[in-house]
Amino acid sequence: MKTLIVVPARYGSTRFPGKPLTLIAGQSMVSRVATMAAKAAAALEDSAHVVATDDARIEAHCKERDIPVVLTDPALPSGSDRALAAADALGVLPQVVVNLQGDSPFTPPAHIIAVAEAVLTSGTDAATPYVRLTWDALDALRAHKLETPFSGTTLTHDTAGRALWFSKIILPAMRKEAALRAGGDLSPVCRHIGLYAFRLEALRQYVSLPEGHYEQLEGLEQLRLLENGMSIQCVEVAPDTIAIPGIDTPEDVALAERLIRDHGDPARM
Repeated sequence: MKTLIVVPARYGSTRFPGKPLTLIAGQSMVSRVATMAAKAAAALEDSAHVVATDDARIEAHCKERDIPVVLTDPALPSGSDRALAAADALGVLPQVVVNLQGDSPFTPPAHIIAVAEAVLTSGTDAATPYVRLTWDALDALRAHKLETPFSGTTLTHDTAGRALWFSKIILPAMRKEAALRAGGDLSPVCRHIGLYAFRLEALRQYVSLPEGHYEQLEGLEQLRLLENGMSIQCVEVAPDTIAIPGIDTPEDVALAERLIRDHGDPARM
């Protein structure tokens, strides 16, 4: 198998218990994410998708809807650990494992395909997507961070697209911003999208490593790879039609439903 797309779906959540089963415009969040995973898997050669959950209720919900699902240890600390556990439980050896976050129901299949193909072709340990921010979008991010400074991640990369750093601080600093703004609509700021593809061996190494120093400070798990000399290919993608990074609260559900009314339902397109 070339690619296994895993959707970690944990029942417990401090802010929103049971959120994989919450309905968004009449369809559960976990089934929405699984639909995006299935579309991507259908477009990739020799690929499959599966939901990896810690809870029998989510497992039963998926089985009722013919969604591939595997039950994993509730004690696993992260979605990446759950993604590896799913591959092991299935007894498969994919070249690439994609960790498609279970609370991101609007991730375009094109983003999933892009990161999987990047790992297959780049020789890196992992891949992750980003979008270049327009100046208006950068202004909006700055305003947003005045209220919630740890929401929204940016990245920098080298000329080959290999990640240099990720941060909750907006990178890079710009000494001559006015001149840059006059030069075009796009800023040099890259907003990270929380989707990861790993080479199987790299994922196994990653989950065996202790939490990194900067990972702990920033709250960004991808920094563990960089702190240990592992490589991440950054893949530029088009902005999402529905630009909501994840569903973290019941209020996010209301926002998601409003965006579906305004832009259409990606799960039915």
